[in-house]
Amino acid sequence: MKKDIHPSYRPVVFQDVSTGYSFLTRSTVATKRTIEWEDGKEYPLVTLEVSSSSHPFYTGTQRLLDSAGRVERFQRRYEKKGG
Repeated sequence: MKKDIHPSYRPVVFQDVSTGYSFLTRSTVATKRTIEWEDGKEYPLVTLEVSSSSHPFYTGTQRLLDSAGRVERFQRRYEKKGG
């Protein structure tokens, strides 16, 4: 690898603002905020609007639309009248 062309790849804490869920992983994202992690060390902090702890698909609160009923209503509304 060439020197001085790659971003810094370091441990970073990502935190979901709606649930407070946070996890530590490695990333190249740039941030000025920091947080003290469970191990007593300070890491850069990135806040997230949605994570697996708050996304409806992962939490099981996702609503399904009645697409079959919508298609039938459309067809009834625009079907050709006898003639």
